[in-house]
Amino acid sequence: MNKAMLTVGIILLSIIALGVINVIQNYTTGQELDYYLLKETTEAAMEDAVDLSYYREQSVIRMDKEKFAESFIKRFARSVDDRRSYEISFYDVNEVPPKASVEVKSATSKTFYSGAVDITTKLDMIVESNNKKDPLAAKLVTNVKAN
Repeated sequence: MNKAMLTVGIILLSIIALGVINVIQNYTTGQELDYYLLKETTEAAMEDAVDLSYYREQSVIRMDKEKFAESFIKRFARSVDDRRSYEISFYDVNEVPPKASVEVKSATSKTFYSGAVDITTKLDMIVESNNKKDPLAAKLVTNVKAN
């Protein structure tokens, strides 16, 4: 009887260990994949949303908010895992200078344990210009000095 209980205990302990390893692996892999997916999608959506005609006229980089959100959602939807649920939040999207703050909450797929692991990934991204002098910024600075 003692050896049978020991065998049952070892089997039960190994099942619990496999469950814990599965949860940890699902969380770390999901978080890493979400970060790189969010980073690459945000970069590509910002490049799509840059208003080139405004840049040619004013020499200032400007991003269209609506075009950014549309491009981001389309690209993100094409790349996500079907077994997980996602919630996208845009916190701060500026047109000049182009800046976006995006948060993605995802829930891992349910396995043999009772619930899912929630993963939250946040990213702030800004587009920079190679211009030595930004005319809009120079105008704003001179107006502040005059006041």
